[in-house]
Amino acid sequence: MITDRRTAAENPAMAAFSALTHARSPDIDAMLEALGRALQSMDEKTADYYNEFLDVNLGRTPAGDKWREILSFVTYFPGRGTVRETAYLEGKFEGKVEGKVEGKVEGKVEGRVEDRAELILRVLEKRGIGVPEDARQLISSCTDLDTLTLWFDRALTATSGEDLFAEEPGAGQAPA
Repeated sequence: MITDRRTAAENPAMAAFSALTHARSPDIDAMLEALGRALQSMDEKTADYYNEFLDVNLGRTPAGDKWREILSFVTYFPGRGTVRETAYLEGKFEGKVEGKVEGKVEGKVEGRVEDRAELILRVLEKRGIGVPEDARQLISSCTDLDTLTLWFDRALTATSGEDLFAEEPGAGQAPA
């Protein structure tokens, strides 16, 4: 059983094999912690290999859960390029990129919705058609682009503000 970091760092293959062999031992936590600390001083590729090797082979066992717990926290000594730190920072970066993309898409949709509502009101105004305040509120607060497109099309031929919300012949209800 290899339970000290230095021995694990000198022979990580033997330390990993030891952990697998003694996975049900009461000393498994000490073995896994020694190997986890040893991986911090190794190059990223080697550390990733042993991390994945143990993760797969220990599986969903108490030892496997302990292994994932050991490697899941972020080191309190940043800037050392440890496996955990690198994984954490990569995940954080990917999350930021994904958030920016989603934010841009949502922003574009919101912008199109606001623009469409303003255009409906502008067309009606330019055509000299009065729009009651409740209709103006309904148009301005609508967030469905398809409904706003329908109302825009109707605004081009409407004779009153209420024409926007009129039911189509054969349709169930006016858009809400």
